[in-house]
Amino acid sequence: MLKNKHVKIFVMKSCLIMTLGFASPQLSHAAEIVTVRSSASSSQTVLGSTVIPYKEVTITAQMPGKVVSLMGEVGSMFKKGDTLAKIDDSQLLAKKNTLWSQITAAQANLKNSQAQYQREVVSPRSKDITAMPGMGVPSMMDIYMTRPFYEMMGDSDTDYNRYSDLLNSATGVRQAESQLMTIWSQLNELDTKLKDTVSIAPFEGIIMAKMVEIGDAVQPGMPLMKYGFIKYLRLKADVPSMLVSSLKKGMDVPVRIGSINKAIARVSQIYPVADPSRHTVVVKFDLPVGILASPGMYAEIFLPDSMSGSSTVITIPRTALIEGRSLPTVLVADETAKTSSLRLVRLGASQGNGIVAVVSGLKAGEKVINNPPTGASSGWYPGS
Repeated sequence: MLKNKHVKIFVMKSCLIMTLGFASPQLSHAAEIVTVRSSASSSQTVLGSTVIPYKEVTITAQMPGKVVSLMGEVGSMFKKGDTLAKIDDSQLLAKKNTLWSQITAAQANLKNSQAQYQREVVSPRSKDITAMPGMGVPSMMDIYMTRPFYEMMGDSDTDYNRYSDLLNSATGVRQAESQLMTIWSQLNELDTKLKDTVSIAPFEGIIMAKMVEIGDAVQPGMPLMKYGFIKYLRLKADVPSMLVSSLKKGMDVPVRIGSINKAIARVSQIYPVADPSRHTVVVKFDLPVGILASPGMYAEIFLPDSMSGSSTVITIPRTALIEGRSLPTVLVADETAKTSSLRLVRLGASQGNGIVAVVSGLKAGEKVINNPPTGASSGWYPGS
């Protein structure tokens, strides 16, 4: 009997302790009536942006032809100077062989012209006795009688003939040299075209997108691929012109990539001109090294509102929102009738310290129930 009495007392004490333990949290979060306030805005403007590489280029075709080689797939890493793509160069190589044969012929012609010039210098044709008109007498007679007689009569001038022969031989040398230089220039031009059939990586990076495949015919200017340097990443955003004044180069701003990847970005570039149709300015932000992000991802930038401090917003405690509802809902209290009514509200930015801005649905001075029970509906009132 005594033992059963002790057991009952122990059970009653345990129940009392459990009841007090569960009741104390409820007392600390008891529902109460609070007034909707109007306060100065300390909000931040959230802008959408895109993750971009630190550097990005579009590799284009420089020569017409068929794509015969593409190195790697999207995401493949390359070093500076590596080959990215190649266009068929068989026709250019055939033309190069033709030019080499023309160069060989031009070099032979140049050597012959130089030899003829040297022969004219050493053994002038104007003094060649075999070239005299001859008078049926030995060549010695032509030298000592025929040539002086011609010069005396004014029908011939040995010095002028020698000058003409030298000039003719020198002109042949110049023409041969010019022909050889022309072919060499064509060969150099062809070598440049051959280099243009190969696309080279301008810096260390990866292939971000491919526009062609092997076998495609391309023309000069057609894009082959997008190539970017992603060791460092940036954000690119169109910032409204009224907010640009609050930004300065080197300024740090909070950003969020995805749902939980938060970081601090630094303003790296502010474009000097605005888009006249959208009234926005392009601003780039440098991201920290090693951040978990990829080019093309969506990101949010939290910029300081340049108008905050001069404007007011309607605010309520975040705990006044009824839990368990898909849309933000509060209970507006009627202290006279001791009742309440449900009202949908549109929320703005967080004001810190558990306070949230209300864009629409409430007015300053109205009463709402703070810490309402989960799933509360119209008519519920504290203490009822």
